[in-house]
Amino acid sequence: MLRFSTAGESHGEALVALLSGMPAGIVVDLEFVNRELWRRQQGYGRGGRMRIERDTARILSGVRHGKTIGSPIALLLENRDWQNWTEALPVEPGDPAKHKRVASPRPGHADLAGAVKYDFPEARYVLERASARESAARVAAGALAKLLLRELGIEVLSHVIAVGSARLEQPVTWEAIADLAAKDEVLLNCIAPESEARMKEQVDVALRTGDSVGGVFEGSGRKGSSR
Repeated sequence: MLRFSTAGESHGEALVALLSGMPAGIVVDLEFVNRELWRRQQGYGRGGRMRIERDTARILSGVRHGKTIGSPIALLLENRDWQNWTEALPVEPGDPAKHKRVASPRPGHADLAGAVKYDFPEARYVLERASARESAARVAAGALAKLLLRELGIEVLSHVIAVGSARLEQPVTWEAIADLAAKDEVLLNCIAPESEARMKEQVDVALRTGDSVGGVFEGSGRKGSSR
């Protein structure tokens, strides 16, 4: 059984993903892992942090000579933005005057609930962990899981079918999703340009009003695919 966990803060030195249960002998295509990380950083409406980081995975354990060896796999993703936070978020006590407190929790995030749960006087520590940045470690672990499925002849892909009230209105084929995944330009990962343009408008409204907008994606798997 595959199990994964992650560690690290949004503005800390690095993120770490730990994946256990991977069988020995699986070929690890690091270029594929890094492309998955690259795809995560693309897309319309992404935040400024995406332009700072250039995520690549460094495998610390569990892989030797290009193949898994059956032991837990540890992956490290360095945070380039850490250089701007060494005094604000040190491991040591540091200078309290340089710490960056977060007195106003973000609506819709875990900030308030986490601060109450752990009895923190402010939300900085919760924000650092309950961050979209943490999803990079999940993508790295998920990429390795995809490589395992590939060994079994199974491929897993996804595409966006709705952003706010804008929805994909046409039938979807596996070939269309596969072509979308192969593109080097990622907007909103919708197979239909017309629907994607309407989704983009929804994102524009949310950006102008300082609001958020929900979305829906659909995952698909196929066995015996040549893609």
